[in-house]
Amino acid sequence: MAKKKNNQRKSKPAGKTPNLSYIKRSVRDVFEDNSNTSLSVKQIFTKAGIRDKNSKRETVNYLLELEHEGVLKQLRNGHFVLTEEKNASENSGLVGRVDHVNKRFAYIVLDNDTDEDIDDIWVKTEDLQNAIDGDRVEVRMKQGRRSGSKPEGKVVRIIERTKNEFVGKIEILPKYAFVVPDNRKIYVDIFVYPEKIGKAQTNDKVLVKIKEWHGGKAKNPVGQVTKVLGQAGENEAEIHSIMAEFDLPFEFPKNVEKAAENINTEITKEEIKKRKDFRDITTFTIDPEDAKDFDDAISIQKLKNGNHEIGVHIADVSHYVEPDGILDLEAINRATSVYLVDRTIPMLPEKLSNGVCSLRPHEEKLTFSAVFEIDENANIKKQWFGRTVTYSDRRFTYEEAQERIESGEGEYQEEINTLNALAKKLKKKRFDQGAINFETVEVKFKLDENGKPLGIIPKVRKDAHKLVEEFMLLANKSVAEYVFKLDGGKDTFVYRTHDDPNSEKLESFSKFAVKFGHRVTGIQHDVSKALNQLMEDIQGKPEQNVLESLAIRSMSKAAYVTDPKGHFGLAFAHYTHFTSPIRRYPDVMVHRLLQHYLLKKKSPKADEYKELCRHSSEREKRAADAERASIKFKQVEFMQSVEQKPFEGVISGVTEFGIFVEITETKCEGMVRAASMTDDFYEFDEKNYCMIGKRNKRVFTLGDQVIVMVVGTDINRRTIDLEFVDIND
Repeated sequence: MAKKKNNQRKSKPAGKTPNLSYIKRSVRDVFEDNSNTSLSVKQIFTKAGIRDKNSKRETVNYLLELEHEGVLKQLRNGHFVLTEEKNASENSGLVGRVDHVNKRFAYIVLDNDTDEDIDDIWVKTEDLQNAIDGDRVEVRMKQGRRSGSKPEGKVVRIIERTKNEFVGKIEILPKYAFVVPDNRKIYVDIFVYPEKIGKAQTNDKVLVKIKEWHGGKAKNPVGQVTKVLGQAGENEAEIHSIMAEFDLPFEFPKNVEKAAENINTEITKEEIKKRKDFRDITTFTIDPEDAKDFDDAISIQKLKNGNHEIGVHIADVSHYVEPDGILDLEAINRATSVYLVDRTIPMLPEKLSNGVCSLRPHEEKLTFSAVFEIDENANIKKQWFGRTVTYSDRRFTYEEAQERIESGEGEYQEEINTLNALAKKLKKKRFDQGAINFETVEVKFKLDENGKPLGIIPKVRKDAHKLVEEFMLLANKSVAEYVFKLDGGKDTFVYRTHDDPNSEKLESFSKFAVKFGHRVTGIQHDVSKALNQLMEDIQGKPEQNVLESLAIRSMSKAAYVTDPKGHFGLAFAHYTHFTSPIRRYPDVMVHRLLQHYLLKKKSPKADEYKELCRHSSEREKRAADAERASIKFKQVEFMQSVEQKPFEGVISGVTEFGIFVEITETKCEGMVRAASMTDDFYEFDEKNYCMIGKRNKRVFTLGDQVIVMVVGTDINRRTIDLEFVDIND
């Protein structure tokens, strides 16, 4: 049996004269370590290690002195506690969010506005004071620094809980139940009393609400089951778990659906007269095969002077969604559509997203357009922005458009190939100006009727995809530049910005790339050129997806703001989102503001838009995290069916706990746990990102190509356990 750790301070040897400085220092330390806890005098004696009679008397005197000074407050039961003012002032500035990286420790990522020049703070799990991943906390620095590492601290106050509802699998025992959270960064189970489990059964996925964060000696939070999602492992239960985990809505409120149904969809002659008419100009959409809502269409006609007029026509959502109306408030709350593997959680009800606003073929639609006169060298000669009415002649899938590009045959092939030629010239100009060629490999799943994955297929981006992308980028950039130039950026507007990358992160990425055998030269002088050269070098290589993903992570995050900053990744001085109002609320704001300025109205105040931008950025991150979780779930579910089969992979990460491997064929990532590498004792070399066998000196490092097989999967935690199949060869 392990010896119980003694947390009491060492007692000061008894003497005739108490050591006052020792007493004062010990009492201060006790309250710093227990800043949110009231303590009895006896508890203070014990924690401070004060035992002799004279020292106890002086301790009481010092406690009363601190009370008089307003540092401590004495409660009716005689306990003492730090005053709120003192508690806050002792730790002002050291505020951040918990990043609980593993069971043993977490980092406190300090807020950007802190005045302290301090790195992230390392905190032992036992010093988190029951804070969990994502909680906003105050942290106090400890004396000294862990050797060669980040400063160490202790959480002194939980400012804000990130959430109080969690999704997990319930285990029911005779006298109690507990829920194991799905979130891999939550390392504590949630205790549930039998009368609070509802109709849940063992192995059900449930939503549990925390009722008490400190549940007695075990320190487990105590919760109540609020929703049963179904049996763990079933598709509906798991997808609903992801939706609940990320607080995604399951359906629209009835009043929102009713408001959508009551929309007048008639396009009147009076409305058409207010708009520029493009109905007689060749127009079509190009979208994925399974798309249901069509945000954008492209029109093309050749002008007498030999140039082409290209129209980028976007669904005029703002015509149907009135500011501050029921539909608008719901769209603000959702802020974005979310695309899970097997379903879409739309921002707008189906009547709008798939019906009245969707630019379906052979239907007249109200649109908001950016129209360009472009010469054969892709130079913009003229541009026009405004409300329009359009008629889509044809709906193309990406595959159908690509066939016309490759064969030069088929309906509208001449128009598509003209657009493709212009798009390539636009793209070349972007890269000449410093745009970065990030193209991460995405996957799609072949699902059966029950949502079970039958295969994982990497998505291939061809010219048809890039054609559409270039004209959407052109429209977004041009709208942002137009509004900026009206009053030198002083007019309120919604911009999509992307800050320059942090030099330290770039340096770390460069060192990381070297481990894969790639040298990133000149990255501190010309980031775009260096990264584009690397992206070109790794095309088609096993490490391509790993390095592309790592490169993106080393960049700053794009965000919605009202400040007219630039977009580093695209190399645009000003950029916005204008082209997808069916699925993004910032685009709705952009349409409204653009129309406001086209009507020569004065700039509205920025405060409201700043808050909407912040909210939209947060919702965008939530959507991306949920989408990744659904992909990971399906990857784990698919890899369940191929256990014991060998796969080629590349080492994508090395930690003291094990080695991450990305399987080349499926792009799934799993871990070879260090404990399973039984042919030798392997030591982790943190500096060189590798594992080294103590006896055989075998080295596993980043970028190594290996053979692995799946030996275990955990649907709940969405993890894949691997083993090297040739480790004993």
